Amino acid sequence: MKTLGNIIWFLFGGLWSWLSWTFVGLLLCITVIGIPFGVQCFKIGNFGLFPFGKRIEASTSIGSLFLNLIWILIFGWELALLHLFSAFLLAITIIGLPFAAQSVKMAGISLFPFGAKIHVD
Repeated sequence: MKTLGNIIWFLFGGLWSWLSWTFVGLLLCITVIGIPFGVQCFKIGNFGLFPFGKRIEASTSIGSLFLNLIWILIFGWELALLHLFSAFLLAITIIGLPFAAQSVKMAGISLFPFGAKIHVD
């Protein structure tokens, strides 16, 4: 089931999500200060390409907390709202419920990407 979900996700949004996250990551990596943020964009983009069958483990370290607070203020809250809005739209139909759950996962990692570990189940 996760293979079918990943194929549908890829065709109807995953590819565009990955392209946009990768593009923003490349733009952020132009400056030395933006490199850590760009690396997190690549992490989120790769997660968003095929999210079914993956889980996210959040970090509790102080360094991650500090960088996540900066991330939330600059990028995170807008991205999380975007993913939550898409989750709301996907949840309107029964077929869209699993995809809405993946959008909620994307919202979570959009808020707290630093220190998060992505595990493949």
